[in-house]
Amino acid sequence: MIIDYIDQIIMFCAGVWVTAVGFGYLPLPGKAAAQPPWVTVAAGHFKWMGPLLLVIAVALAIAR
Repeated sequence: MIIDYIDQIIMFCAGVWVTAVGFGYLPLPGKAAAQPPWVTVAAGHFKWMGPLLLVIAVALAIAR
């Protein structure tokens, strides 16, 4: 039963993490001063990518 939904569970957990990083609840891994500028720009897109991952994970779980 749980094995059937492992892909959706992993995608859901990744969506929660990406959303939390995007909205500033969790810091990006690593030292902030040592990160190249593109990492900060990419993390700004996490605000929409995280919720999108959550919606896709739920939709795939329902479709099964």
